[in-house]
Amino acid sequence: MRGLTGARDLSSVFAAVLERRLRPGATTPLVVGFSGGSDSLALLRLTLDWAALHGRPVLALTVDHGLNPASVAWTADALAKARALGAEARALHWTGDKPSTGLPAAARAARHALLGQAAREAGASVLLLGHTADDRAEAARMRAEGSTTPDPRPWAPSPVWPQGRGVFLLRPLLDIRRQALRAFLAERGETWLEDPANADPRFARARARAALADEAAGEPSILADDLPASVTVEGEHALRLPRGACAAQVAAACLCAAGSTTPPRGDRLARLVERLAGSEPFTATLAGARIVADEAGALFVREAGEARRGGLTSLSLAAGETAVWDGRYLVTAREPVTIRALGGFSARLPASERQVLKNFPPAVRPVLPAALDASGQASSPILARDSAFGASVLIRERFEAACGFIDQEPAT
Repeated sequence: MRGLTGARDLSSVFAAVLERRLRPGATTPLVVGFSGGSDSLALLRLTLDWAALHGRPVLALTVDHGLNPASVAWTADALAKARALGAEARALHWTGDKPSTGLPAAARAARHALLGQAAREAGASVLLLGHTADDRAEAARMRAEGSTTPDPRPWAPSPVWPQGRGVFLLRPLLDIRRQALRAFLAERGETWLEDPANADPRFARARARAALADEAAGEPSILADDLPASVTVEGEHALRLPRGACAAQVAAACLCAAGSTTPPRGDRLARLVERLAGSEPFTATLAGARIVADEAGALFVREAGEARRGGLTSLSLAAGETAVWDGRYLVTAREPVTIRALGGFSARLPASERQVLKNFPPAVRPVLPAALDASGQASSPILARDSAFGASVLIRERFEAACGFIDQEPAT
């Protein structure tokens, strides 16, 4: 960052970011993604210093991707270092078969899934990552060469769903150069792991890093959140947006209403945004969502045809078990139960539930969760107070996180 002259400046900049994003008085753990490299080591040391002043425990999570024979030793060294510095430390392991192509992207997705789930299980809602201004430059270089690598944001919801639900990523070092962090560590006599993958030309990031090293090192631009302006949103089981919503908001509405994990992009999204900018009523589908537009706005809901075609998978739960169904509802079973989409079973509901169902928009009714008992009788906790399972809706909360409505650590 411009003007950094030493550890005091670095610590002050770091503290300002954390105090902007973290909830005053919170005592839940701060989770740090820790690889043992220079960036994450500087992040962990700075976090521990800040946490000690604010009464917050720190948990370091190290992911062993299992891609290098030396990774077991690296992981053990990282855990030992984190514990020596005063953090609690845990290892997470990416197991199973690895893809022959697209390995960096697959490893990134697996890493985020492991970190997000472990953070949530620890009671944390913030996961700190050590991306720097150099990572921003590398990502830009990779995109210029055709990669889809996203630009790291200073504050964003976890990119994996549902493992990362309720977890936000905080990157407090994005305006700081890697060399400044290494100077900070060297002053303290610290050494760090150099991952050989960072110099392996088979990987796009390593090639970008090498190319940037050969260029004159300029000062990084000061990073600002570039989220679109806030938009009025209504609804819980479906989302209603004004027709003037921007592309990012429309994409997020499709993603969250459908409970899916791959947001729409490209020409189809652009065409939908263009149609929404007009005034004609229409109905469309995109990325698993059904969009019903009238003069006043647009309703985004799970595409009911998916339910009729069996696209919404059933979910079997044991008594007391909790899981996410269809990416949209967090359900807890009070007795053994199988969760299915309500479409096709509404006639089997008790009369009282059928009456409540009439209050829902027709497009929403078939994609509500329901349970069928051994006799074929259907029931839904959305429609009745007493049911074989309880359900909370994740759609609205996920949309608000994706669109930047939540810009600080939420209360737990």
